[in-house]
Amino acid sequence: MERKQIRYLGCAALVLASGLAGVPSAHAATAHAATAHVVFPGESIQKAVDAAQAGDIIFIAPGTYHESVLVTKSGLSIRGSGKWTVLKPDATETDSCAAAGNGICVQGTSARPVTGTSIRSLTLTGYKKNGLWASNTDGLTVRRVSSEENGNWGFAEERSVRSVFEDNAARDNGESGLFLSNTVATEAGATDAHGTVARRNTLTGNRIGITVRRLQNVTVEDNYLAGNCAGVFVVGDENKPRTGAITVRGNRVQENNKYCPKTARLPFIQGAGIVLTGVENTVVEYNDVRDNVGTSPFSGGVVLYKSMVGTPNDRNVIRDNALTGNSTADLANRDTGKGNKFDHNTCRRSEPAGMC
Repeated sequence: MERKQIRYLGCAALVLASGLAGVPSAHAATAHAATAHVVFPGESIQKAVDAAQAGDIIFIAPGTYHESVLVTKSGLSIRGSGKWTVLKPDATETDSCAAAGNGICVQGTSARPVTGTSIRSLTLTGYKKNGLWASNTDGLTVRRVSSEENGNWGFAEERSVRSVFEDNAARDNGESGLFLSNTVATEAGATDAHGTVARRNTLTGNRIGITVRRLQNVTVEDNYLAGNCAGVFVVGDENKPRTGAITVRGNRVQENNKYCPKTARLPFIQGAGIVLTGVENTVVEYNDVRDNVGTSPFSGGVVLYKSMVGTPNDRNVIRDNALTGNSTADLANRDTGKGNKFDHNTCRRSEPAGMC
């Protein structure tokens, strides 16, 4: 039997063993039969990606791979073997993804976004900048991926819509574990993410667990955030449209008491649970927020604070949250915005008094 055939049999066994059989269909092309490309240690993931067509699956066998991977075509599925598939940087690589210091890049253009990409079941660690970087994507799905000890963000995307980040882990990254933004290169108003979701992720030991910046129509739910300097930051500013229509629901936000020194844009951060700065029409509900303790302007359980350029929070709803042991307050409205409501929260201390 030829080696190629052996690889395909190995692929089938891997699919059955890991429960990953099937090909994404939402955006997959139907012009050719889907093909499985199997990559073994010592081989190039990038070569498999370059050879693949829409609807194909790239299976990465257990092992450590020293490379970055650039995806610029639609409809591909990249699947590892869980914690046994590890990607680390290679200082000799020169493609644009590696040169930028990223692990996996999913990169389209405004005229031609990359659609229907699926990445799952692998680990990205030690990259100078970001574990996973996505720009100009539609329908990106990232599941069961660990992004650890990267210099900037664990997972990050801009100019993208309809993304799903689910059941991932981001640990000990230099900035946010998960960073969702309109654009990182220019000043602009909030853009509609068309239902992007961050769900059931574990985010620990980062500067900020999850940051949602200058976006609308995003849901952050059922995540576990602990040991960061801050759990969740929803960030807006004076640009229009404003950040808003965000839902932060059902998250466990506990002991985010790591100390992060001030930067050119922000004072020091410590003990911040869920922070809204300069946003509107956002709902924070059914979260379990406890033991976030510090003396930063952002410290506390759920905190409303004006943006760094003075833009207030307006018409946000904070309701049905359970808050305990947060300091300097469980609920804090340190803002001058209008129409913000605090309803049916269980807590002991608030700023100003009377919101519990």
